[in-house]
Amino acid sequence: MAQALLGKYLCTRFGGELTVGRIVETEAYAGYNDRACHAYNGKRTQRNSIMYAAGGHAYVYLIYGIYHLFNVVTNRQGLADAVLIRAIEPVEGLEVMLQRRGLAQAEKRLSAGPGVLTRALGISTAHYGLPLDSPELWLADAPEVPPQQIVATTRIGVDYAGADARRPWRFYLKNNPWVSRKS
Repeated sequence: MAQALLGKYLCTRFGGELTVGRIVETEAYAGYNDRACHAYNGKRTQRNSIMYAAGGHAYVYLIYGIYHLFNVVTNRQGLADAVLIRAIEPVEGLEVMLQRRGLAQAEKRLSAGPGVLTRALGISTAHYGLPLDSPELWLADAPEVPPQQIVATTRIGVDYAGADARRPWRFYLKNNPWVSRKS
């Protein structure tokens, strides 16, 4: 699913302002058996409970007290898998994104990273649990990305997960300038 989301559009409409970003980087988190996942070993908390819902919901959580990270819940009811969206390429609503990020012009730091893309799109924990076909937050289809355009590498920032940290579950579009960082 993390690879299938590449190239799709992540869209928001808050306060009448439309923003759209093409997903260019993702990371997969595989529930029960993945030490890097918030649901490892069947853990259920108030924060991660939406991960156990049917796929197609927003899992948004706060990290370091300042960054809202957006995930797509991907499995069936009761199985807690999700895909973190790590970077987007701005497509529509650039002026709104720049204003939200306090930037004068489009540059990589606008939306190349999971904590900054949510700011650019206006996504916060207030959107936790929204179905991803809501009028405020949705995924839009796009042509499938050819496999040769996808780079697979290890996930970022999960060293605590031991062998699971070395799983090649981070995916990004080859040569895309909006990717947070290359392998």
